[in-house]
Amino acid sequence: MNIVLIILKWLFHILVFPGFLFTLCAALLLAGIDRKLVARMQNRVGPPLLQPAYDLLKLFGKEIIIPRQANKKAFLSAPAVGLASLLVTSLLLPFSASFVAVSGVADVIVVLYLLTIPAVAIIVGAASSASPFAGVGLSREMVAVMAYELPLTIVLVTVCRKAGLMMDESGMTFSLATVMQYQAEHGAMITKLSMIPAALAMLFIIPCEVGAHPFDIAEAETEICEGTLAEYSGLPLAFYELAHYVKMFILTSLFCVLFLGGFTTGVVVVDLILRLIFCVVVTFLCITVPHAVCARFKVEQVFKFYWTWVLGLALVSLLLVWLGL
Repeated sequence: MNIVLIILKWLFHILVFPGFLFTLCAALLLAGIDRKLVARMQNRVGPPLLQPAYDLLKLFGKEIIIPRQANKKAFLSAPAVGLASLLVTSLLLPFSASFVAVSGVADVIVVLYLLTIPAVAIIVGAASSASPFAGVGLSREMVAVMAYELPLTIVLVTVCRKAGLMMDESGMTFSLATVMQYQAEHGAMITKLSMIPAALAMLFIIPCEVGAHPFDIAEAETEICEGTLAEYSGLPLAFYELAHYVKMFILTSLFCVLFLGGFTTGVVVVDLILRLIFCVVVTFLCITVPHAVCARFKVEQVFKFYWTWVLGLALVSLLLVWLGL
């Protein structure tokens, strides 16, 4: 009986909360709020909150068209692989130091790898489509990945070092649960002066990794006709769109874990509501506002911005933490 209960508990965590069902619903709601806020900032009424869900339902009923010269297996499997990796990532993000579906000693490293898979899936899918527009888009996607991946890695190392100095004898931890525990005992990371540059860097990293405007250089519909997604339709396109929404929620939730982990109550329902509120605030700051007020960046501008200002902010925090500040 105990084994059955354990299995049912695992299935609930994986399939419902904090796993697949909750992640999908939260991602669609967050995307709807983002679109509504952008519209309001541009003096428009905007679509209903559930418009992202309506769009996905419409795509589910559309015909799947595969280019004649495309690699069919890679073309169809890439969107599913990218979405699956993000759903697995949701299982690793704790809501408090005591509540996490799947925990480990190195889940920060696992999260870093899993967040790279969707970008690789987009590149593989675009390359397999045999489209010249997708070819341009995948080259831009590769530039974007190289631009934000190094600053993201340094931000994660900085947070792990800061938490590890107090919570681990080795002076370094790669456990998100330990990061949450440190913040529960010593306050949120964002309240530490040495971590503020890293938090700012993370806020800049999120829109580029999500592929949100003005960092949507790989799609750029007015320039290269949706780029990496030019040849996609129907269910595969729905998977890509859903992965975009889920990645928005995953990254904003990861920011909450890394820098706002001290604002927890220990009550799962209350912590869930707080997490959703924090995700909306983070989305507004780093995705909605740039989308509403900025024109799309050029490819070289994205690379230069992330390897100067964003990388500089991350390195400043890393240096301060390594000096024990």
